[in-house]
Amino acid sequence: MLPEKIHRIDDTKIKVPSDYKSGMKVQGIIYVDEVLEKELESQAIDQVANVAMLPGIVGSSMAMPDIHTGYGFPIGGVAAFDLENGVVSPGGVGYDINCGVRLLKSNLRKEDVVPRIKELVSVLYNEIPSGVGSKGKLRLGPADERGLLVKGARWAVEQGYGDASDLERIESGGCIEGADPDIISKKAYERGRSQQGTLGSGNHFLEIQYVDEIYDDEIADILGFSIGQVTVMIHTGSRGFGHQVCTDFIEVMERAASKYKIELPDKELACAPYKSREAQDYLFAMRAAANYAWANRQCIMHWTREAFLRFFQMTPRDLRMSLIYDVAHNIAKIEDHIVNDKKTKLIVHRKGATRAFPPGHPELPDAYKKTGQPVLIPGDMGRASFVLAGTEKAMRETFGSTCHGAGRIMSRHQAIKRAKGRAIWREMEDKGIIVRSAGRETLAEEMSEAYKDISNVVDVVQRAGISKKVARLRPMGVIKG
Repeated sequence: MLPEKIHRIDDTKIKVPSDYKSGMKVQGIIYVDEVLEKELESQAIDQVANVAMLPGIVGSSMAMPDIHTGYGFPIGGVAAFDLENGVVSPGGVGYDINCGVRLLKSNLRKEDVVPRIKELVSVLYNEIPSGVGSKGKLRLGPADERGLLVKGARWAVEQGYGDASDLERIESGGCIEGADPDIISKKAYERGRSQQGTLGSGNHFLEIQYVDEIYDDEIADILGFSIGQVTVMIHTGSRGFGHQVCTDFIEVMERAASKYKIELPDKELACAPYKSREAQDYLFAMRAAANYAWANRQCIMHWTREAFLRFFQMTPRDLRMSLIYDVAHNIAKIEDHIVNDKKTKLIVHRKGATRAFPPGHPELPDAYKKTGQPVLIPGDMGRASFVLAGTEKAMRETFGSTCHGAGRIMSRHQAIKRAKGRAIWREMEDKGIIVRSAGRETLAEEMSEAYKDISNVVDVVQRAGISKKVARLRPMGVIKG
């Protein structure tokens, strides 16, 4: 049962009216159907309402169907603020700044990989550092640290980790301008120094998949998909570096909210006016962390390619493992949107949400001007992931945004408790999926039952028209942190 005042608009979304809580400046919109509505947490609804109270918010406070309770903002939250009266809030980006996904395609077929999947997973597990506190292969000097914070994936390519053509298939070209390494704390540098080129832990992964269903033949053909084709998905972010940047600036923003007399319904929504020194410093640091994450995924992708080439003893031309796209899930960006029939610059916060820009958008690479932006939606390790495409309706309704994953329905503690006495790796192997992880608890935390069914989540955004299904990818082998 939905709380009083909240009502369903149509079969894909509900409305949190502006009188749901005193102080709301706009309404809330949550994209859930009647199936996912049953898993909707009351605290997450309250968080949507709380975000609607922040100064300068434009349109609606929104949440995607993978919504669950987060820090301040719900995970799955989208909120845009004008640059005159609006604010910047680290809680609207999250601790893992630019946690995101990149997807590779190859010339390999499912039948090439299945007989050797155990061995391949072991090779990749040994090649890609993962787990809590994992240390990478890179040894960074001060110039390298500053360079990757300013240049992102471009720095990695300059060091020989990949090709310049990769940059054309990464959101923002793999580098968001306006990072300032001088803003970064000593502790953030210390935490990030050894973690560049690592997967990390939790829900981060490297997954070997195959295309098992195509929904849009025309777009799939442009992306280069075919049934049975092997793909690789990489999901990770800015590691301890981004976490420390967020930690540092939450303290700054708590003081700023008091200084600028911003009334907060929840201290986790600590923020500062966009034009303030505090907000600008956070954005300089957040962009550095975003660039750290793009460099991280670039290095991991390069080592993945090398591992495949050695394992299958193929030439790059024969393997043709190339990047389809890379998307950010946790970021705040200045973008142009239509507000009251007028093009307006806004600071759009996406926390556990993905850009879904339409065909023809100026920020898209030429390869995807016709299709719209590839939208990469990972599921849990036992089900599937999806590739979708951005739409005009998303641009009109959600500031060009859609969901970012399945969304948790169990806390990590609950999942570990539920998995007691079970061998999750064996259950996965019985499904034909080989899994390696740094610890048994990680597999328990990430088991399928801990997440919403990704098919339901993707079905909602498809029916709502804010993204279009292109292909489904099934897992064969998974490396977890």
